[in-house]
Amino acid sequence: MTSEKSKTRLRRFGRYMKRNIVAYIVLTAAALFVLIPFYVIFVTSFKTQLEAIGVPFTFIPREFTLDGYANVLLRDASGGAMGVSTVLLGFYNTFKTVIPMTIVCLFTSSISAFAFAKLRFPCKKIMFTVLLASMMIPGIVTLMPAYLIYDSLLLTDTYVPLILPTMFGTATCVFFLRQFIMGIPDSLVEAAKMDGLGLFGIYFRIILPLCLPALFAQGILVFMGGYNDYFGPLIYLWSPEKYTLQISLMYFVGLYDKDYATVMAGCVISMIPLIVLYLCFQKAFVQGIATSGMKL
Repeated sequence: MTSEKSKTRLRRFGRYMKRNIVAYIVLTAAALFVLIPFYVIFVTSFKTQLEAIGVPFTFIPREFTLDGYANVLLRDASGGAMGVSTVLLGFYNTFKTVIPMTIVCLFTSSISAFAFAKLRFPCKKIMFTVLLASMMIPGIVTLMPAYLIYDSLLLTDTYVPLILPTMFGTATCVFFLRQFIMGIPDSLVEAAKMDGLGLFGIYFRIILPLCLPALFAQGILVFMGGYNDYFGPLIYLWSPEKYTLQISLMYFVGLYDKDYATVMAGCVISMIPLIVLYLCFQKAFVQGIATSGMKL
């Protein structure tokens, strides 16, 4: 009997190991598939212009150089070294629009989510259904009417069309935060009402502190959406000094289309803020995603 049990345990252990080995092989292959392009971008940014376009590709530069980064940080779109760097100006314009947009969006979305999750008012379900239905409308459908409205208000070539729509909250953000707030026990809200807190007091003192993980998670997503937006600035902005980072990179890449090292250096620099943002708030981001819709 003992030997039979031992053989059964060995067979189970063997099957367990086989499943783990296959899983690790698949996950490793998937990770390499995602990471290798980033490695190619990073390595190429430190190569000389000739080595960057050379064949075969070298995974370790034969000669490390920072010329690509110098071109990105010191030169403007015309190729001159005396003006303000096109990429740095794009960074400034992007942060100037994305940071206030993200902060206001989180406030409006969270207070809307609080209303949908914890308050009772007429037509609440209908309004929430309409909000979710708006997620099904492609943005390209509203592009022309929105452009005509902003143009008639003389707001084109300004940052208003890029900031204003998101400041009123997004359907995705409201839905996510509503699911998170629904996981907060109603007893906390009822106890706060008995203590004399009004709706805004409940929101600021109870709901908002408990929602910080979800707010961080959605804040990163909203920031990334505005940071990576290319189509909006391309449509509404035409003054070079107002270009955001994505538009600035397009013109910069056009200038250095044959200098792969400089182009890759621009890509690396553009990724740094998002990487730093995620690393700083990684724990809160994961916690906010994992606990959405769960009882706290």
